[in-house]
This record gives sequence, C-alpha cells and structure tokens, in this order.
Amino acid sequence: MPAAEPSAAAPQAAEAPVDRILTAANAFTALRLACIPVVALLLVRDHGSDREAAAWLLAALGATDWVDGQLARRLHQVSSLGKVLDPLADRLLLATAAVTSIAVGAVPVWVAVAALVREAVVAVGFVYVAAAGGRRMDVNLAGKAATFLLMVALPLFIIGHSRASWHGAGEAAAWVPVLPALVLGWVSTIAYVGPARRLVAEGRVGRAAPAQ
Repeated sequence: MPAAEPSAAAPQAAEAPVDRILTAANAFTALRLACIPVVALLLVRDHGSDREAAAWLLAALGATDWVDGQLARRLHQVSSLGKVLDPLADRLLLATAAVTSIAVGAVPVWVAVAALVREAVVAVGFVYVAAAGGRRMDVNLAGKAATFLLMVALPLFIIGHSRASWHGAGEAAAWVPVLPALVLGWVSTIAYVGPARRLVAEGRVGRAAPAQ
C-alpha cells in the first residue's frame, strides 16, 4: 500500500499549476487581446494601406489561435485563467472585426449579423450552463471549424474593401469560406443543446444533493 502513495500524489503535482496566472500561454493570449483594438483602429482609419494592414493583422491573430493552447499543454501551464481567456480572445476578436467591418461597409450586413447572433447565443448558453452549476462545456469540432473559416473570410472581405491591387479577387474569395462557416456555426450551436441540457440537469442534481 505505501508504494501506491507516490502515484496518488503525482496527479496533484501535475495539477498544481492550474491556477497560475503568469504563464507563457496567458501572456500570448493577452498579446492577442491587446491587438484587437489595433485591428479596429486600422479598419476605421483607412489611411493608405491601413485597411490592408488590418486584414493581415486579423489573419495573423486568427492563424495563431492554436498557439496559446499548445504552449499551455507543452509547457504544462494549463490554467483556469487560460481556459477563460483563450475562448474570450476568439469571441472578442471575431465580434470586434465583424462589427467594425459592418461600420466601414467591408462585410455584408447579413453575414456579420448571422455570425454575431450565433456567437451571442453560444455565449449566453455557456454562461447559463455555468450559472446552473453545470461543468464547463467544450467547444465542438464544428464550432472550431466555423470560427476558423470566419477568420479566413473576414480578412478577405476587408481586403476587398482596401486599396490592395488584388481587392477584387480577395472579396470574391471570401465567399468560399464564409458560407460553410455560417452553416457549420449554426449546426454546432444546435449540437450544443443536448449536452447543455444534460449538464444543467447534472448541476441541479448536484446542488439538490444534501451536504455530506
């Protein structure tokens, strides 16, 4: 029996850093968050190549979405803060880019509204599950694919309304990822309903259980 004690303690040692704040992964996520207002500013200004720069920065931020998660896992720095900041950065980036793009006429209104309403529904659903005492819901594969495709489409739409020499091709190319992105986004939202109900029910049972 004593020989089993080290193995029992090992998981606790591995989970010790869960509540760390200052990690490389969180620092990278914070950097991505700090770049969001820069994207909005460049989009609104449209001086010279500002809008093109906004498109490239937005594309870079979308393409590096996986970096903070990889850093957390490879450096054993998975933290409670990181689990909140990572999806928050993605949602804020997408929402800011969509709203600002509508304001400058870079994205069709119906496209941005469909994406934003979906994001709002998912965010409210996740908060509701947490408030009901349910476990944290994980993003499903369709939701991840939808976000990725939107982060490809939005920079292309922005290029389409910039002074880049290939702005026409950019706007035409944006329609290739944006339509499946919207379909996958709403498919993933519907797919969340079943797990959300189950987690809410589990949370209510847990709260109703008498304290031992």
